[in-house]
Amino acid sequence: MADTKREIERKYEATPRTGLPDLTRAAGVASVTDEGVTELDAVYYDTPGLRLAADALTLRRRTGGEDAGWHLKFPVASGIRDEIRAPLSDTLPRSLAGLLRSRVRDGEVVPVVRLRSSRDVRHLRDGDGTLLAELSVDTVHAEGLTSGGQAAWTEIEVELADDTDPAILDAVEKRLRKAGIRPSDSPSKLSRALAETGVEPDAAPVTPGTPGTAAAAVLGYVREHVEAIVAHDPAVRRDLPDAVHQLRVSCRRLRSAFKTYGRVLDREVTDPVGEELKWLAGELGVARDQEVLDERLRARLTDLPRTLVLGPVKARLRRRDAAHGRSARRQALAALDSARYLALLDRLDALLADPPLRKDAALDARQVLARAVRKDHDRLAGRIHHALSLDPGDERDLALHEARKAAKRARYAAEAAEPTLGKPAKRLSRRVKDVQTLLGEHQDAVVARGALRELAIIAHGAGESAFTWGLLYGREEAAADAAERGLPEVWARASAPVLTASLTR
Repeated sequence: MADTKREIERKYEATPRTGLPDLTRAAGVASVTDEGVTELDAVYYDTPGLRLAADALTLRRRTGGEDAGWHLKFPVASGIRDEIRAPLSDTLPRSLAGLLRSRVRDGEVVPVVRLRSSRDVRHLRDGDGTLLAELSVDTVHAEGLTSGGQAAWTEIEVELADDTDPAILDAVEKRLRKAGIRPSDSPSKLSRALAETGVEPDAAPVTPGTPGTAAAAVLGYVREHVEAIVAHDPAVRRDLPDAVHQLRVSCRRLRSAFKTYGRVLDREVTDPVGEELKWLAGELGVARDQEVLDERLRARLTDLPRTLVLGPVKARLRRRDAAHGRSARRQALAALDSARYLALLDRLDALLADPPLRKDAALDARQVLARAVRKDHDRLAGRIHHALSLDPGDERDLALHEARKAAKRARYAAEAAEPTLGKPAKRLSRRVKDVQTLLGEHQDAVVARGALRELAIIAHGAGESAFTWGLLYGREEAAADAAERGLPEVWARASAPVLTASLTR
């Protein structure tokens, strides 16, 4: 079983002769206690090409100290990492291996560096004796297990205690700086060890295409979202907030780019990859769609006066949410654990390494991207006009849903073009997003009506009052109607001729 700890720390340069200042003069620190010296022995693992280090991930197996075991660290922000721990074992625990799957694939991690450290620990406490931070002076010896290189250094590390105000780190740093102790240039022991022992990573991937061409612009966008899929994978496995949504959006943006920029990348090659991205987004979509629906129904129920909530409505909704949520999560994880998913990641890498470029790929990016964005905007206009021409009802609901998908594609096309076309593309993207948001509200109301009807039928069959479910159904009808009535005005702002005309100015 793995557990997670948020690690907030700062590192400082030191030598064996560096003396610590009186840290009880730091604001908030009342006492500093000497906790003795601990001997630590850690072997760091990575792919042969150092893929984990390239993404600022750290995987180690460490003995010694109170937290001996396997540690996997993910960057959160500067000086902040999530450390996921698993018990000490001879082989990499499955709980950690899964979190590395999008990067390691069917390969393996190998030992790359060994660090042996003598850690001289001090605890910083407030007037009540509560631990504020742990300061350690680490004397480190590094050995490159693939290079044979050796290195040694001394550093100071200050780690914030759990549930403590990070301001204490500023107070401690102020005292250290006054004593002439400066922050370390290395973000981690591993990065310093790799550099100083001569362990060499594979060369960083280079996006093909001459700068300024359509190929460079489109492939740069594609690479960004391929990397986003890889990065969001472990977040989905950890069940972090919004992770499923972000991974799914990257799938959609890639599919959209393949379609929009078919004059740059050959669709005979990209369409099959797009189908696999559609499959993955669909498997993830069950979890995301369920999450959105649950939040919506709970919010609607909370807004009702208590006098209008008849029967065990909240309990029934909780049971439904729990059952559907568990099923959706199992489906999402099964997709990420599948051979089909790994094959998709490999195909995306292969596409970037040897892109199927067409003739327009060598043309000026501004010309090609502006034309593609206008084409998707025209496509959206056709969908909007068709939907608004229909009478209210199921057929119109379906047409508005198709218009929403076209709005996403037009928005993504403009977003991909922003680095090339600048403010005009950003302005168009923002206006189209307003259309997408309104159509999304309409579709959410349509989906919610279906769920509420199902809940009313179940409640009636169980002998419960269906009044509240019917009332919520009526409110969703009103929400959908409001979205439809608001669409012409929002679309008018997104379809102003100046928006698309300005793309090539």
